[in-house]
Amino acid sequence: MNTMSFVGAVASLGYLALFWWCGWALARRALPGDGAEVLLPLSGAFCTALLAGLPAVFALGLGFTLPAVLAVGAAALGLGLWATLRRKQPALPRPGKDLAALLACVLPLLAVTLWLLHTHVLLGRDGAYWCGQSTYGDLPMHLAFIKSIAVRGQFPPIYPLLSGSEAFGYPYLSETVSSVFLLTGASLKAAYILPCIPALVSVFGSLWALGRSVLGGRGAASLAYWLFFMGSGFGFVYFLGGGWENFTRIFTAYYETPTNYVEKNIRWVNPIADLLVPQRATLFGWAVGFACLYLLWRFAWQQERRLWGWLWLLAAPLPLLQAHAALVLVILAGAGFVFALVRGPRTKAAVLPWLAWAGAQAVVWIPLVFTQLMTGGQTGGSFFQWHWNWANEGDNYFWFYIKNIGLVYLLIVPGFLWAGRKLRELYAGGLAILLLAEVMLFQPNPYDNNKLLYFWHLLSCLLAAGLICGLAAKLPKKPARVLLVSVVVLLGCVGSVLTIGREWVSEYQQFGAAEAAVGSYVDENAPADAVFLTGTQHQNPAASLAGRQIVCGSSLYVYYHGKDYYGQAELVRQLYEEPREELLARLGVDFVMIGPWERSDYAALDENFYRSRYPVWYEADGYSIYQITEP
Repeated sequence: MNTMSFVGAVASLGYLALFWWCGWALARRALPGDGAEVLLPLSGAFCTALLAGLPAVFALGLGFTLPAVLAVGAAALGLGLWATLRRKQPALPRPGKDLAALLACVLPLLAVTLWLLHTHVLLGRDGAYWCGQSTYGDLPMHLAFIKSIAVRGQFPPIYPLLSGSEAFGYPYLSETVSSVFLLTGASLKAAYILPCIPALVSVFGSLWALGRSVLGGRGAASLAYWLFFMGSGFGFVYFLGGGWENFTRIFTAYYETPTNYVEKNIRWVNPIADLLVPQRATLFGWAVGFACLYLLWRFAWQQERRLWGWLWLLAAPLPLLQAHAALVLVILAGAGFVFALVRGPRTKAAVLPWLAWAGAQAVVWIPLVFTQLMTGGQTGGSFFQWHWNWANEGDNYFWFYIKNIGLVYLLIVPGFLWAGRKLRELYAGGLAILLLAEVMLFQPNPYDNNKLLYFWHLLSCLLAAGLICGLAAKLPKKPARVLLVSVVVLLGCVGSVLTIGREWVSEYQQFGAAEAAVGSYVDENAPADAVFLTGTQHQNPAASLAGRQIVCGSSLYVYYHGKDYYGQAELVRQLYEEPREELLARLGVDFVMIGPWERSDYAALDENFYRSRYPVWYEADGYSIYQITEP
């Protein structure tokens, strides 16, 4: 089930290479005069947007099937040829110091993140699958989505964790980017990781390119990069006293790190360990969103108005990758438009590109957003609610952010005063993002507003880096300059270094050998549209490893996706403890799974009901699956 043939490996790698080449061709077409330090991350962004958008377009008519995948590949090839042959491409400039600085920043964190993905996603050992601390909770959900979309072939996809609930209520394009590789023959692990590679190149590289363009220097861009991806607050102080054991629990306890220690109200997590590795919507939303911010900066503040069409093309799938990133783009574009009107000129030529981009974006985005809002489901009322002070639980407002974000937060005001006019205008949009995230909820979990707050934080890192590098430049001697930057990096990054260290050594068994065997058998033998009755545990082999629909999944998932699951969870309990044939038929159950989780969670489980009435479809290592409907 999680193995990959040689043909599947070649086909999957070739498919990724095709899309990345197309992304490179589009990047060169959009910015023909730029060097590889810009084109490389932008190619990863276009690759990600195409992997998300093109299969969705073709799947509407062909389903999410292999013929659609082949048609998508042909479309990507044609688009790449158009971008390459439409106009003669200028020769790329020779690699210079900008590219060297970009690679010096990007390659180390790219290597670390890919290693964490390798060890945190279905790491096989003795027939079992292992993961890391940050993926223990969300990984089974993502696997279920990815596998279900590929297995069922239905598009738009149905929600696999709550039978009868057709709408997804989740940005599913962040999952289809992997589902497509299952259809080309990749293993589930490879399908999960392959599209992450260009996405990570875009995330890391686009932020550096944005910093280089906004701040005007390689050093400032690099400092902003490290402050964002490896920056942290003062949570490490909680681990300095109390003996050696107090410090070493960072590497042994479950979520007691300098950047994620809820007991002490430390909630500002490391972007790599707790966002990019475990949260696919954040990874792919940032991959496209950060590149869009770079193009928006050049479009709005550097007056490169011809870029509106490329910005539209890149941003097209953003609402179904990460709606928060789409909202951020709207807010910052609004700020850019207002300041453009204030500065003038207010001529037709100046305003028309704005209107063209806004109109074209609305044509694509409004149907996507409307569909999600109308079909995403609700949990006890509207997703949109007033809520003050994000996830702060008991601290003074300013002290909460000081100890969570640390040095960058302390430097916001002096950094703003130091910054030039254009960066101040951009940051004004960032303040609007901060205000919105502090007073409004867009989902049931207040913590998820960090999906907005990290965009504000990105802009804050630009302010801090610009200030520090500006002050360093005024120091007469190089050792003093090096000392200043070194102290900033040390104080600003030590907590995240420890957190990454914790993720590096963390390991938890996600699926035991028995569960892996069950998932493999279900994957190979159950009909694609079969409905399984299982417990509501989050580690569910029928859903996560085989992609089959289950009656009710874990509340950790379905509640925060806006699903009204309470009644169905009660029906699951009844079918295990007070089973009835009529209820099985009403819910359309095809198979009933009884394993260690079910026997533990349902004390009055009546397995004799199933064993006396239905054939045993699978039985091994403590798992029994009963076939309810005729094959």
